Amino acid sequence: MTVEKVALVMGGGSGMGAAAARRLHNDGYHVAILSSSGKGEALARQLGGIGITGSNQSNEDIRLLVDETVKKWNRIDVLVNSAGHGPRGPILEMTDEQWHEGMDVYFMNVVRATRLVAPIMQAQKSGSIINISTAWAFEPASMFPTSAIFRAGLASFTKLFADQLAADNVRMNNVLPGWIDSLPELDERRQAVPMQRYGRSEEIAATIAFLASDGAGYITGQNIRVDGGLTRSIS
Repeated sequence: MTVEKVALVMGGGSGMGAAAARRLHNDGYHVAILSSSGKGEALARQLGGIGITGSNQSNEDIRLLVDETVKKWNRIDVLVNSAGHGPRGPILEMTDEQWHEGMDVYFMNVVRATRLVAPIMQAQKSGSIINISTAWAFEPASMFPTSAIFRAGLASFTKLFADQLAADNVRMNNVLPGWIDSLPELDERRQAVPMQRYGRSEEIAATIAFLASDGAGYITGQNIRVDGGLTRSIS
């Protein structure tokens, strides 16, 4: 019997999240999308899937999407965690509230969804969770302080997750994009990239699709840089 595979995309209304949803749909997955803008719900309708307008900072909204997905398809094979933009500013001038917001945007979004989806995958003895992180997680840039700091924490979370769930054939990996075409293009940024161009959202989606596939079945706990060589000298 052929098993129909199912993918959840959190933050899938635009940019890399939407590109991932489209790619996974094209690869044969049923797709369920959560986004705060309403664009994810519209995209899900186009793809014949489930879409909910809500926040990945809300346990209730995430649970609603998970419950609706399991009710319709009775499984979840892939979880993609995408995020919006957190606070920026000089690190000694940012308020407690801004730091907490950054943690919600860049770290707790993954924790919340994973708590609900991982037990389903454990019961299936299969599943892949892919988090869209940042190329600056290990070499932070002052322009993205909360992203770099909390995604460095996400890297540790991912390794601990792999330690605990690899034996159940449930994997987690992070994709670390550099300058991608969903961001404004600036010449100085482009020139800093050895490939001399911005990456395409579709290239990030292709990496996500690979990590979701059986071909990546022996990959877990990793941080995969997709940045045109921008951080090639960082171990």
